[in-house]
Amino acid sequence: MKLTEKLPASRLLVAIVAILLAMTAAAIASTVVALDSLSDARKQSIERIAPAERRAKDLSRALLDQETGVRGYALTDGQDFLRPYLDGQTYQTQAEQAVRDLVGDVGGRVSRIDELSRQWREQYAEPVIAGVRQSGPGTTPAQAIDRGKTIFDQLRIELDALQVDIGELGETARRDVDHAAKVVLWLVIGMGVLLVAVIGGLSLLLYRLLVEPLAELAAQVRQVASGDFEHEIDAHGPRETVMLGEDVDAMRRRILHELATLDAASAELQRSNSELEQFAYVASHDLQEPLRKVASFCQLLQRRYGGKLDERADQYIEFAVDGAKRMQGLINDLLAFSRVGRITRERTLVDLGEVVRQVVDSFSERIEETNAHVVADNLPSVRGEATLLSAVFQNLISNALKFRGSADPFINIEAERDGDMWQFSVHDNGIGIEPEYADRIFIIFQRLHPKDAYPGTGIGLAMCRKIVEYHGGTIWLKTDVDAGTTFQFTLPVAPEDLVEETHD
Repeated sequence: MKLTEKLPASRLLVAIVAILLAMTAAAIASTVVALDSLSDARKQSIERIAPAERRAKDLSRALLDQETGVRGYALTDGQDFLRPYLDGQTYQTQAEQAVRDLVGDVGGRVSRIDELSRQWREQYAEPVIAGVRQSGPGTTPAQAIDRGKTIFDQLRIELDALQVDIGELGETARRDVDHAAKVVLWLVIGMGVLLVAVIGGLSLLLYRLLVEPLAELAAQVRQVASGDFEHEIDAHGPRETVMLGEDVDAMRRRILHELATLDAASAELQRSNSELEQFAYVASHDLQEPLRKVASFCQLLQRRYGGKLDERADQYIEFAVDGAKRMQGLINDLLAFSRVGRITRERTLVDLGEVVRQVVDSFSERIEETNAHVVADNLPSVRGEATLLSAVFQNLISNALKFRGSADPFINIEAERDGDMWQFSVHDNGIGIEPEYADRIFIIFQRLHPKDAYPGTGIGLAMCRKIVEYHGGTIWLKTDVDAGTTFQFTLPVAPEDLVEETHD
């Protein structure tokens, strides 16, 4: 047995999800570290080195302002020239402190600049200012001027070197930013490739471990469901899939066993029904002859001895003749009922409007006698057996004429399309049927009235239901009517009509 068949699907899923989460977490952590490094490099370049470069230039301008102020004061003795000298010292101190705060004492140059500027002021600027105040402008010795120029030239060298050093720091920071950005880019690309590979691999693994076994199991189940109950289901994969396959196979074996039992019972039932139909047919035919003899001789007795015997004898003869006639009618109805669905004929396109007209013509005497009125307009054509469909309308119209009320009978027959079915309605204004008898009336031999009140065998509505169901429809009594009786039944729309509608 494979390892996957020992493990439940839940554990496999948990393991796969755990692997995916671990790899995702590692990729995200690496990306976060790289982004943090990129942020630090960008902060170093933007928030420290760039401002340090500006402050270094401010430091250079502050020293130049001091040198310019001292030179102008030495030539003119103007007090306004001392303002740049004094302010330059303040700006110099601020700039030096800012550079130290941003990038530190780069190569010790900030300290050397501070020391050289202090020497320049002590050895040149301050003596020159004091000499001008004492002796006036233009009295500065050449030796002092040379010494001041030498010190300030060293300051310029250190200032240029400081800017170069800070520029190199900026270049290094930019390289760090570029490197960090490339690292982030490659990490993102790598993470994307890794995730695609992991998701693809896990998808393939899930397909092999879960989807493929389920699909194979489903194919085997469909094969069994299509009727191949001899096919044994062999499932593999996770434990749940294997167990499901075993359960379905157990159900298949149980169905196979029950089908074998059912086939035997069906064969026995078919044999029994065949024997029963044969018995009913033979018995009904065998009963016809003695019944005809009984009816014939009773009628002979009635014609020959009617009125010659006493009243009771005439009554007995009348009972015998009526019983024989009713027995013949009952046997004929039973034969017709047993033939529905058993003796089949080719189904043709039947015009139900014409069928109803023929039925109405067959009842012309009773219709004229009862002053009845039958309305049947725009009835469709359906595919079926004309004789059987005619029997449906014959029974329903006959019942409407038989169970009429005090008013002249009125029978209305309608048809309405409902999807793939025609729904027919046969309504009359007769005595009606109570709703609680809606199901009982379709059972064979069920009568709601004594045979003396209304003639009949109690087979008509049972025959209607059998014929309608044989044609693929249903029949029922509509119970929510105010008066009279309404029977409704359905029949399928003719296939050729459906084809024409599809083409339209």
